[in-house]
Amino acid sequence: MGLIRPIIAASSLILLAGGILLQFLTILSGGVHSRPENQFYFLEASDIGNIPGARNPSRWTFWSICGVNSRGHNADCGSPVPALPFDPPRNFGTQQNVPQQFIGTSHYYYMSRFMFAFYIIALFFAVIALFTGLLALCSRLGGYLSGLTTAVALFFQTITAALMTAWTVEGRNHFRDNGQSAKLGVKSYAFTWTAMACFLLSSILFCLSGRLGKDRTHTGRGGGFLGRNRSMRSHRSTNRGSFFDTESQRKSKDSYS
Repeated sequence: MGLIRPIIAASSLILLAGGILLQFLTILSGGVHSRPENQFYFLEASDIGNIPGARNPSRWTFWSICGVNSRGHNADCGSPVPALPFDPPRNFGTQQNVPQQFIGTSHYYYMSRFMFAFYIIALFFAVIALFTGLLALCSRLGGYLSGLTTAVALFFQTITAALMTAWTVEGRNHFRDNGQSAKLGVKSYAFTWTAMACFLLSSILFCLSGRLGKDRTHTGRGGGFLGRNRSMRSHRSTNRGSFFDTESQRKSKDSYS
């Protein structure tokens, strides 16, 4: 058990660090324009040249709306916007030729903004878990504490992934229903859901590392229930022997007297 617990804790740290890396790659999209960040986006809508003020095609990233260059990478991105909402009438500044499902509703606006907030919260707890995970290498408490913190990150990452899937899939379908092309960002999808899977496995392994370090209760030379039974039988035999010895000594005294 002495070597297994640190190995499991180290595996948990590796999974956790991998999930954090995937989070950073997704979160920096639209804010950093170099490779590989210029390949990540959540949703792309094309054939929207009939929408005034819209890039054709347009990609919704974490921080901004971008166009696409000849290599298929993000280009001509707008100014970074914290909690960038997915709201085509607001994004393009017009309702002309925008799918009707986006007009007069704040449904997609709030889903996308909450996704942004929950992504940041999940990253925050994941980074904390990464530091507390160092304690899991040498203590049970560190394993349980890291497991709890990673579980919190998992909770918010799961909500983030669900919200991202909801607004991007619905948005893609609405653009297609309006006769426009749209597709999902496969890499951002893969990174978001894989980060969630990494946190799930990491939280389980952290708790397991704490469990494996549990001290065993010493039960004596006999060990366990059988040992206690043997001890009790030995004690009773000793008592019976003492009783017979006492009776024998008393009879001997009476005979001499």
